Amino acid sequence: MTIATGPLHPESALGATTPELREFVVFRTLGQDFCIDILCVREIRGWTKPSNLPHAPAFVEGVINLRGAIIPIVDLADRLGLSAIAEDERNVIIVTSLGEKVTGLVVETVTDILSVPAADIQPVPDLSSDELRAVLRGLVVHQGRLLRLLDIAAILGPELAA
Repeated sequence: MTIATGPLHPESALGATTPELREFVVFRTLGQDFCIDILCVREIRGWTKPSNLPHAPAFVEGVINLRGAIIPIVDLADRLGLSAIAEDERNVIIVTSLGEKVTGLVVETVTDILSVPAADIQPVPDLSSDELRAVLRGLVVHQGRLLRLLDIAAILGPELAA
């Protein structure tokens, strides 16, 4: 079941995403709110159980066939060092594109598509671990929620981003 397909960067009344206004896909996993740049998102799909892939990194749940293309599926919570997400048919897969590399991220739910002034993106505090700082591009406070802005290239790492 496909929830949304094609590029998810819709034209707004202001035109395409500008440096002054950034658009993010907001999602939740293990009770925490995260977001990624909408320009990295190809589509949002309903849950599809991946096929296991021997010798894959621990955070890779397997692969799925996406309209003839085999793509790896990453458990985002596991990749971030949290507990792995429990397999649930309500989970969704955010299909990301980084250059020519397409990867799916398993999350519990997508909650919003959000436009944020670039000035509202706060730097990651110095008290964060180097490992955490490596995958975060910043923090956004929106309607009382703290959104962690993820760096997709860092999340995928050299194993999947190449």
